[in-house]
Amino acid sequence: MLEVLQSDYIRTAKSKGLSAWLVVMVHALRNALIPLVTQFGTSFGALLGGAIITEQVFVVNGIGTYLINAINTRNYPVVQSTVLIIAAMFILINLGVDILYSFIDPRIRYD
Repeated sequence: MLEVLQSDYIRTAKSKGLSAWLVVMVHALRNALIPLVTQFGTSFGALLGGAIITEQVFVVNGIGTYLINAINTRNYPVVQSTVLIIAAMFILINLGVDILYSFIDPRIRYD
């Protein structure tokens, strides 16, 4: 956000006489959100992998426990379907991030 606030277009918006709140919320925040949304999308995979470990440590039943039990019993269809569900969730989150880009930054267009 500090880097965005020092940009030329922020100085131009301030020199036009826009209020500080409007400059920060409309101009600066939208451009500062792009790296934040990217980081959320890429860290989602680590969160899914961490959930599997967390479920084992705290003995919480969930998709991670289900996957570990299926691996231990060599139930291959369950392992495949669970991995497919986790991969589909990861892909859908990344698709959502890409769609969110077009709302945050109007310069990005998907035609």
